Amino acid sequence: MKKILLLAALITISCNTTQKKQNEELPGRLGNKDLTVNDDKRINQNLLKAMIRNGLDGAAPAPPIKISSTEKEKLDYINSLEPVYQGVFNTVFSSTELPKNIESETKTIIGEDGNEIKIYISKPKDMNEDMPAILHLHGGGMAILSANDTNFIYWRHKLASKGLVVLGVEFRNIAGAQGNHPFPAGLNDCMSALKWVYENKKELGISKIILSGESGGGNLSIATTLKAKQEGIINYIDGVYAQCPYISNLYNKGESELKSLTENDTYFLRGDMNNIMASLYDGVDSKNPLAWPYHADKILLQGLPPHVITVNELDPLRDEGLVFSRKLQEAGVKVRSKLIKGTVHASECIFPLDIPEIHNTAIEDIKNFSYNLN
Repeated sequence: MKKILLLAALITISCNTTQKKQNEELPGRLGNKDLTVNDDKRINQNLLKAMIRNGLDGAAPAPPIKISSTEKEKLDYINSLEPVYQGVFNTVFSSTELPKNIESETKTIIGEDGNEIKIYISKPKDMNEDMPAILHLHGGGMAILSANDTNFIYWRHKLASKGLVVLGVEFRNIAGAQGNHPFPAGLNDCMSALKWVYENKKELGISKIILSGESGGGNLSIATTLKAKQEGIINYIDGVYAQCPYISNLYNKGESELKSLTENDTYFLRGDMNNIMASLYDGVDSKNPLAWPYHADKILLQGLPPHVITVNELDPLRDEGLVFSRKLQEAGVKVRSKLIKGTVHASECIFPLDIPEIHNTAIEDIKNFSYNLN
């Protein structure tokens, strides 16, 4: 009997050791639930230095409220985030110079809901022929930030310097200075902007229209395309370039196919914060594909224009972008997915001076995609 008990104990120890070793071999917080981005060996060291300098390293702070909090408490929390992020971006971009030989203007249109929508246009001064256009929909989880923020102005000018007409849409958010406007207000604004750009292609000197954006802007780029298909105007869009798209509304739900939600949680973004923002957009459990394109079925995806989906290796949102890319492929859509190694959420857009090679590669990839569309 003693031999049997001893053997059982040895087997238990061996299994525990094997399990511990297997856990340690898993990436990020899947292998070590206490890991921070600072100690993740995959992180680009130049990016990490920039994150430390701007107080974005370590574990992103937990929200002071819960998903069960009142709508007012959630809105107050999201409202408080906008000036914080804008302050960080102002600091990061204070050392950058806008590309020269770019001219800018602002147009104001009336959207389908009767509201005014500002469209910020950047294009080369020496433009002498029609060029592809990027209809840029900015990030911020459809919740905060403005198309007129420093970082987005720089992004538009940088793209324009590569021979593109770039139009930034000031759509309504669920919070911040552009809120409180839940789904589908922001999407309707993006759709109104698309229609205006298409109807004014000749005047604007535009040959093609590419929808593009990062994070929440990635969501809106895809969702606007889905809405365009439903309205029978999919021909208005020649391509979609979505960066680190925020599209699943499966945050903090333990989805097995979205391991990055656990693997990279607290690396710049947090699942509980994403969950709170998502709940204000279209409800806690919404799977409406126009709000959360991840849930679009094969029929809705069929016939869409070519897509590029880029994701960041150390982003909680990484896997939803990759899974969605596979869904597009299965629906017969021409799609390319790209993993940007060593980076956190949208860092190719946020840190142009600290990771210039990664930043410039992203800019060139958007340009090449736009010019190579049929």
